[in-house]
Amino acid sequence: MILSDFKNPFVITKKIPDELFCDRIEETAFLIKQIENGRNVVLISPRRLGKSELIHHFFAQKQISDSYYTFFVDIYSATNLQEMCYIFGKTVYERLKTKKERHWEAFFNTIKSLRACFKIDPITGEPSMELGIAAIEHPTTTLEEIFAYLEEAEKPCIVAFDEFQQIAEFQEKRVEAILRGLIQNCSNTSFIFSGSKQHSIEQMFHSKARPFYQSAQMMDLLPLKKEVYSEFTLRLFSQYGKKLDSSIPSAIYDEYEGTTWYMQMMMNELFAITDKGQTCTPSMVPTARENIINVQENSYKTQMSMLSPKQKMVLQAIAHEGTVKSVTSGAFIKKYFLDSASSVQSAVKGLTDKEVVSTTDTGTRVSDYFFSWWLKNRY
Repeated sequence: MILSDFKNPFVITKKIPDELFCDRIEETAFLIKQIENGRNVVLISPRRLGKSELIHHFFAQKQISDSYYTFFVDIYSATNLQEMCYIFGKTVYERLKTKKERHWEAFFNTIKSLRACFKIDPITGEPSMELGIAAIEHPTTTLEEIFAYLEEAEKPCIVAFDEFQQIAEFQEKRVEAILRGLIQNCSNTSFIFSGSKQHSIEQMFHSKARPFYQSAQMMDLLPLKKEVYSEFTLRLFSQYGKKLDSSIPSAIYDEYEGTTWYMQMMMNELFAITDKGQTCTPSMVPTARENIINVQENSYKTQMSMLSPKQKMVLQAIAHEGTVKSVTSGAFIKKYFLDSASSVQSAVKGLTDKEVVSTTDTGTRVSDYFFSWWLKNRY
């Protein structure tokens, strides 16, 4: 059954209901098994492959939502322990606001370091949180109190830390050791550590010298199977009174190498420009892509303005090539009239640090497929 309030079934910006969620049956079952058996999980995949959506989907399963309190803590933007505590505390509080009075009263009583930030509306009796980052004067203490609150909850808790590898970049020392010490003492709380920087997060859990060594089950999230996504898209078009040419899902899958967000974005736009009762044809694919890119064009121009001239030249060369096996090879440098290998290597490092390009086993490419197409066709 399709939810009537979703006019476009290829959901981009909201939590995806089960009816509109594509597959991940085995992955969801794996997470359920690990958590129900008291194991923490490390979930790894490149960005925009669907890690966050999978976690939300897992949280929404009845045996999880009925039996656990769940918290999704996105620390991608955090640069230090204070900011992480702010995000963590705010996430826990926001989940409690709709709960019974005893829940937020227990929160007030346990998180003593933030008690001054909480107010009770004298008319409605509802709690409010006047919390800014500056209110967290002693991050380690606040963190200990948040963990203590979770441990005292009346139901088991599951905390998912998204982009967990960020803690390795924090300016404070021993953050990993502090968190590991708190987590290993939890008996009422399980954890999912999700990350998109494969090397960084694998080092955290595979290196004997790191506090989180072998402390969780590893799970690599792979692209959806092509035939599964193709069937999914064809079915949704049909159920919403439209037709989709059977060659389109496979072509889009190949173009974006199975990366879920880009495929979903294209299908969302193709669905939007196809009238009810009509057929979406291959000739509409360029129009859909152009529509998406036009909306993002100002953002792409801003990104370019923040790069050095050498970085721009190397980025444009990578975009024209698609995927570059070796960015320092003589053939690549000569073909695009670039400077020395060391200069190219330095530019690529800067672009990688900014997450504009990424390197995998197959080579180096522009991280954003739409940005790559814009670079290739506008420059």
